[in-house]
Formats: sequence, C-alpha cells, structure tokens
Amino acid sequence: MGGERELSVVVDQMTFTEGPRWHDGRLWFSDFYSHRVLAVVPGQEPETIVTVPNQPSGLGWLPDGRLLVVSMIDRKVLRLEPSGELVEHADLGGVATGHANDMVVAPNGVAYVGNFGFDLMAGEPSRPAHLAKVDPDGTVTVVAENLLFPNGAAITPDGSTLILSESFGNRMSAFDIHADGTLGPRRDWAALGPPPEPGQPLDTLVFGPDGMCLDAEGAVWVADALGNRVLRLAEGGEILEEIPTGEGCYACMLGGEDGRTLFLCVAPDFHAEARAAAREARIVSTRVEVPHAGTP
Repeated sequence: MGGERELSVVVDQMTFTEGPRWHDGRLWFSDFYSHRVLAVVPGQEPETIVTVPNQPSGLGWLPDGRLLVVSMIDRKVLRLEPSGELVEHADLGGVATGHANDMVVAPNGVAYVGNFGFDLMAGEPSRPAHLAKVDPDGTVTVVAENLLFPNGAAITPDGSTLILSESFGNRMSAFDIHADGTLGPRRDWAALGPPPEPGQPLDTLVFGPDGMCLDAEGAVWVADALGNRVLRLAEGGEILEEIPTGEGCYACMLGGEDGRTLFLCVAPDFHAEARAAAREARIVSTRVEVPHAGTP
C-alpha cells in the first residue's frame, strides 16, 4: 500500500528541517541553516525557541523539562536553561568524527547521539562512526562502534531496546539497553540490502534510513533519505506501507493529540549550499491508523 495518503503542509519556507518531536502539544523541530529550534501548533505560525549558531539537529528533554539540542558543527549537546540561557551539556569532540547529528533522550535523561563519521558535504568517502551515550551529568562514553552513519533512533516503550538508523548501511540496527545505559551487541532490526563496501557510492545503496519513530504495534516509520519516501517497517524488514514524498524525506514523527498524525521533514535535497541559499524545506503531515509509542 502506498501513494494513497494526502500530504498537508504544516510548515514551509524553511532551509532544512530535522529532528521533529511532538512535545507538550506542539511539534518541535530544528531548521539547520537558519540555526533555529522552533515549535508549532499545526495551523498556526511557528515560534522560534532558541538560536543555535553551530547548527541544531537532534532534540530531547531531560526529566525536569529542560531541552537538549545537538549542536552539529562544534560537536556538542547544549542545554536550554529556564532563564533562556543555552549552555554546554556535553562535548562530543572525543567521539564524533564528523558533524554530530540526531539524538534520542531516554525518559531517565540518558541521551544517545550519532554523527556522520566523515565530512559528507565535502564529498569525503564514508567511514564508520561511533555512537555516544551522554549521561544526565554530561559524561560522554562510546556505547557502539563501527556504525555506518548512526542517525535517527528510538527507544521501545519498555525501555529495553534502542533501534537505530544506519543511513549508509542499508539497515536499521537494534541494541539491548543495559541498566547503566550501555548497549549490548548490534543486531539487524531490518536490513533491506547488503552492507556496503567501504567508500561505496551513495547511489548504489537501496535504503537510506534517517529520522524515525515507533508506533504502538512495534513497527517503525522511517524516512528513506535516498528514496524520496517514508516507510513503515516491521522488525525483520517487511515493508508494511510506503508513502512517496516526491522529494527528499529526512525525518518523521508521530504526534498530534491522538498520536496518529505523521509529520514528515522534506526538502529537494540535502546539499548544504543549496539548502542554505533557499527556503524550500517543509514539514508535511498525513493521518495514519496506529498511534505513536516509545521515545521520542
């Protein structure tokens, strides 16, 4: 089933939208090249929450309600204080070998943060990257290695499993979460193609999983950054639904009052120079049957 759902515009005239999260009755998201974190009630104008000079990406919240935001270029996680001050929460410089990127923050405040692993925008060949765990006190440790562009992530409702997009790996991976927040060995959650060879061209990949979220049936909605589509996948890799987006789709989130609105971050492409020079990125939405579950 695919192609039958109507997509409605929620936000437009953005540079490149990422990190959508439904929180406190609003959709929160980052806009890369205007350097802003915004929040919007669908049907209203978005509000700028904070400016992140070194490019915001993944978002999440500590148990006390303070916002965490990934600062991509300087490879940090920042924290928004009640005063409005944006302060350093963690420095990922010892772990991240490329721009810091997406993040999921567990209900206990432990964050898992991915990074590109290489300079994507400069055309460097891809290389594996590490996944960082950031404790609520800002301590940074490596919890998984040799990942193929660790990107969007979600935590199951029982807190036992982290599911992770590997954008250049043709796969989504899963890890058991231990009591101390460390992770067990990587295993395939859904592999749609063979692992690529080192430096393999992007256009030979069959699946580029990016931002994602979980639903109440244990399936994931995941943006396919290389396929102009969003997929609903079951564990094991069965495609339950495909929604073509007609342009690049880079992240998704279930939200709305009943958790059944699927928000999609779309843009013509992901090239920094082109996106920074235009205002062509949007967030669109459609209605689905199974509501949100898990984190984010």
